[in-house]
Amino acid sequence: MFRSLWNSAWGLLVAANLFWAGNIVLARGLAGQVPPVALAYWRWTGAFVVAVGFAWPRLKTDLPVMLRHWKMMLVLSATGIASYNTMSYIGLTSTTALNVLLLQSATPLIIIVWAYLLFRETPTIRQTLGVLLSLAGVAAIAGHGSMEVLAHLQLNRGDIWVLAGLAIYAFYCVALRKRPVVHPLSFLVVAMGIGSCLMLPFMLWEFASGARIHGDLPSYLGIAYTAVLPSFVAYLFFNRGVELIGAGPAGQSMHLMPLFGSVLAVLFLHERFQTYHALGIAMIAAGIVLASFAPARRSRTGPQPNTT
Repeated sequence: MFRSLWNSAWGLLVAANLFWAGNIVLARGLAGQVPPVALAYWRWTGAFVVAVGFAWPRLKTDLPVMLRHWKMMLVLSATGIASYNTMSYIGLTSTTALNVLLLQSATPLIIIVWAYLLFRETPTIRQTLGVLLSLAGVAAIAGHGSMEVLAHLQLNRGDIWVLAGLAIYAFYCVALRKRPVVHPLSFLVVAMGIGSCLMLPFMLWEFASGARIHGDLPSYLGIAYTAVLPSFVAYLFFNRGVELIGAGPAGQSMHLMPLFGSVLAVLFLHERFQTYHALGIAMIAAGIVLASFAPARRSRTGPQPNTT
């Protein structure tokens, strides 16, 4: 069953986006209890501790390869691990979880821009139409089915932090194809370790400024969740999905986050499910299906490591 899942790009991407949606809802709930940089630091330090034991047999072989490509490892760790998550958590201290979930849907468009700038790669007509259709679904949810409401939506300081983080993460998604040819687990563990080291000075600065973790056991359980499912498991799944179908189609899967986030809000925050939610979800799903029809070009999706 695991081998079948490991070779199913959309099975992996659906699971990753479900875990990430839960991370956003949880991080908003922890705002005020856990400082944002501390949450990002302990998330990735915890994920590194959990994952290093699994990766150790392969690390002995793969580490020399990654050391030869240390510049690319540093770039990928800084963008995909350290910067994006820290900026998102900072943004969540002054915006809502729903806003962040909706903003995630800009990622596929930003990925298309980076793919063109870095590799002169142009999307297919199906991919473009799929992205636009999914964005229309997100807009339907954001505007509560009303163009007037949508026209008056405004970005606040937290939203700007999140958008900046998404631009950096989209770069990471496209640049993944240049990562060293090693096992995905080895790559992820080393990237998490480097990212954790990059965040350490900022976490110490935050601590020196007086920020502390409050909330006792629930806060620490929340940190533990972020370290395992949205970090170790979801990133492993997403990186594998990019290998299988490429950055563009994989990025399109991020439209699932507002879908899953809406369901989680209904289940845990007791928000009401409205007609416009159903309409938006249907459009998001249709856009993903349309974009996924585009043929994958395996020669352009990056390295294909031995994953047996």
